[in-house]
Amino acid sequence: MPRQYQIISDSSCDLPQELTRKHDIKVVPFYVSFDQENYYKEIVEMPVRKFYEDMVAKPGVFPKSSLPSIEDYIEAFTPFVKEQMPIICICITTKFSGSYNSATNARDILLEDYPDAKITVIDAQINTVLQGIYVLEAVRMRDAGLSYEETIETLERLKVTGRIIFTTADISYLKSGGRLGKLVSIANNALKIKPLIILKEGEIFPFGIARSRQKSLDKVIAQAKKYFSEIGESPDDYQIVVGFGYDYDEAVSFRDKLLESMQTYSNLETIDIFQIGATIGVHTGPHPLGLGLIKKYDCL
Repeated sequence: MPRQYQIISDSSCDLPQELTRKHDIKVVPFYVSFDQENYYKEIVEMPVRKFYEDMVAKPGVFPKSSLPSIEDYIEAFTPFVKEQMPIICICITTKFSGSYNSATNARDILLEDYPDAKITVIDAQINTVLQGIYVLEAVRMRDAGLSYEETIETLERLKVTGRIIFTTADISYLKSGGRLGKLVSIANNALKIKPLIILKEGEIFPFGIARSRQKSLDKVIAQAKKYFSEIGESPDDYQIVVGFGYDYDEAVSFRDKLLESMQTYSNLETIDIFQIGATIGVHTGPHPLGLGLIKKYDCL
């Protein structure tokens, strides 16, 4: 079936390239730098694995990210605009980046020359691998035959169901990146604690701390169970993904324990594992680990 509209996302979606190619998703890269002078396009010029290897090799260096420019979005949008192909562009939460603003400015510039163009830019209010499964929900809607307008309306309702529940090895990268925010009260200058964090509605909130890595991961799994109990829903109605940074083997072990836990209160059989990209990795350090969940569009 010919596609009715083009799905575009910034690279915060952290989808593997084989999936973006398979599902015809256009990705606009963020930039990453280790010296704040030389910036490289995420994935295109700085593979995610190399990013984490460099971060592990340089523990005292805090990399920085930079958002896609207006020109980057104009370049991404223009071929589809010329084809008269409607566009849905999904951007990282505006609480974390100005990527959405770059995309909306690019849209407005293009509308001056192409007033009939259909370009909708969505503030996902989420990021990283959760943004990825949100984008994949847009793909499912497109492939199921939902119209442009129906998909946009459903995406707007869907995003508020998204949550990320995760931990990191320490909070030094969050501190360096200015992302402590509501976590300040638990920091108390103890950078070796393991913060337990929830992202909802575009912002991060603490839900506790742990003194060891394993205890922090156990608490993330327990928090997921608590969340589903509180909302009175089943994981069966959600898309769920494990996100990790440097250590894939640790992610597999975590995924297996999470799945074992969820099988006690759902019929879930599998959970995918996606690698968290540089856009968010600069803030979490090399060892973020947790899960993202969002309701399936057809279970709303």
